[in-house]
Amino acid sequence: MPAGTFYLVVGPSGVGKDTLLDGARAALKDNERFVFARRTITRAADAGDEDHEAVTPAEFARRKQAGAFLLTWPAHGLEYGLSASLAEDLAKGRNVVANGSRATIAELATRVPRLVVIEITAPAEVVAIRLRERGRETADQIAGRLARATPPLPLQVEKITVVNDTDVATGIARLVAALAAPRPGRLKVRALPIDSWRDHLAYLPAHGTSVIAADFLGPQRVEISGNGCSIRAAVHVIDDKALLKPDEIGLSRSAFEALGLPDGTTVYIERTPSPESAAALRAKLRGDELDDGQIRRLIGDIVDGRYPDREVAAFLVAATRGLTDREVVALARARVDFAEKIAWDEKIVVDKHSMGGIPGSRITMIVVPLVAAHGLTIPKTSSRAITSAAGTADAMETVARVDLTVADVKRVVAQARGCIAWNGRLNHSAVDDVMNAITRPLGLDSTRWSVASILSKKLAAGSTHVIIDLPYGPQAKSKTREEARELATLFERIGQGLGLTVEAHVTDGTRPVGRGVGPALEVRDVLAVLDNDPAAPADLRDKALFFAGRILTWDPALGGEENAWQRAAELLTSGAGRDALDRIVEAQGRRTPPVQPGSFTRAVKAERSGIVRSIDGWAIAGIARSAGAPGDQSAGLDLLRGVGDSVRAGDTLYVIHAGSDADVARAHALAKKTSGYLIDG
Repeated sequence: MPAGTFYLVVGPSGVGKDTLLDGARAALKDNERFVFARRTITRAADAGDEDHEAVTPAEFARRKQAGAFLLTWPAHGLEYGLSASLAEDLAKGRNVVANGSRATIAELATRVPRLVVIEITAPAEVVAIRLRERGRETADQIAGRLARATPPLPLQVEKITVVNDTDVATGIARLVAALAAPRPGRLKVRALPIDSWRDHLAYLPAHGTSVIAADFLGPQRVEISGNGCSIRAAVHVIDDKALLKPDEIGLSRSAFEALGLPDGTTVYIERTPSPESAAALRAKLRGDELDDGQIRRLIGDIVDGRYPDREVAAFLVAATRGLTDREVVALARARVDFAEKIAWDEKIVVDKHSMGGIPGSRITMIVVPLVAAHGLTIPKTSSRAITSAAGTADAMETVARVDLTVADVKRVVAQARGCIAWNGRLNHSAVDDVMNAITRPLGLDSTRWSVASILSKKLAAGSTHVIIDLPYGPQAKSKTREEARELATLFERIGQGLGLTVEAHVTDGTRPVGRGVGPALEVRDVLAVLDNDPAAPADLRDKALFFAGRILTWDPALGGEENAWQRAAELLTSGAGRDALDRIVEAQGRRTPPVQPGSFTRAVKAERSGIVRSIDGWAIAGIARSAGAPGDQSAGLDLLRGVGDSVRAGDTLYVIHAGSDADVARAHALAKKTSGYLIDG
């Protein structure tokens, strides 16, 4: 068991040291690893606010002569002492917390195995207010106290600063966090025959003599450093002295090679964020605005695993409550630093994004070929479905490979001017790995955070121009047209701050677009539009032409909006768009045969006559998913009736497709409970 740490808490009068110590004592009262020292003072028991042992000067001198004190010091005409029994607590691995004097630091450092000085500070104006409220000193005395220079702490002593500049609860929380944080440990590095591929793993002995392994366990990584080299690694524990000695730290092959130090080298292990990012985190929790550098350092330390989940969660809650435009821009830039970047030798690189949530709105597979056929570069990366029946990547995968590498994307774009690839392999963000693990269980959702995430991915992908589809409706992210307009304005402002040309458009998301819901059925609609089939869904065609036309206005050679729309329509009717899709599919890797709509079908019929007033997209998507979509890319729904159509009882509203009889039966049973159609007479 490693010896405990002696925490000496110091600070001038008025900073609130005693209040914070009392709060920390109460907060850690059930933690057996902490002992709060009770001082012996030659002062009456009822004098002052401190709970101390009162003794006479003669008794104090007798005890001192008998060796009863670990440390003594004089102050303000009194004698102070800390019991020698505290050394026993340290030997047993307990941490001792004591209210002390700066004058004792040098001597105390020679008497305890490890000393950490915690300095409580506060701004002068805050201290002045506290001293006035205490009422013990005149205004001149307070001014003199504030003017008095505080001597610096010895350079060789490890120290932590706790700023007590807000409310009492926050100050106590900061002190407790400083006490509870694992202290850096000194160990000898040892290579272990463990292959962890790219992951850097470190192993601590269960019964170490230098560190307490439990202090470093958890999802956070630690920093291992020595002789100017350092790595970060996840920590595991080994309870086998044959593999790891009590004063060693084991490293997996990848970690050992990355560190680059020989076996037996002394290294230090610590799990603390940089002081700069810690200050930034505290500032954001107070509601302050952070600058670019603060956000970059804070995000970097979060990604490196330097913060426990609770502190990351606190930051995310604060960010959800309020990010300024400048912070959103800075956050997007910081995210780019932790993503793989793609560079293009092009003046215009186009991308498109939709906030989603609307069944069947698969316009990307039409827009990308039309833009590519014109000659603009459009390397589109798309997502898979999370709660819907299909994402663009799911749909594209029915006809072509989508799990492309950066090299694949560049090759495909060189051949076909565009691609439709899965972003899971291309737009991987270390920030998202950390943030999603916390935000999803907590149900946190921030529009501004989402905007930073989306535009950072576009920036990392090398885009110069981005068009955004913002549907509004009951199942969309924006519930009303006004909400969507506000989001559109935000996208465009943040894009401008990032140096991107962003154009966001509000669209009707109150009903499905097209007929198919599910990967193969949606691609069927896409091909019908590109083939100029008279039966192709007109709403899908019109929406795709609108967005393709808006993108083509960025080509100065077309000379305006009207010419751009005419150009998009011409590329569609001439078959150039379909040819462009074929080139993209061929370059990405054609799927042969393509996935077809499932052969197991059931019809869902209207139970009454009337007019279709609305279609619940969430219910429709749920039925399609019950049929197997998007995992089964053949599954989904074929909508035969739309909003505004007249129906009679017994008319087919839609047909369920699935890959098995069991799947179609399950989806049909769900549709009987809620068809998703609202029909009234």
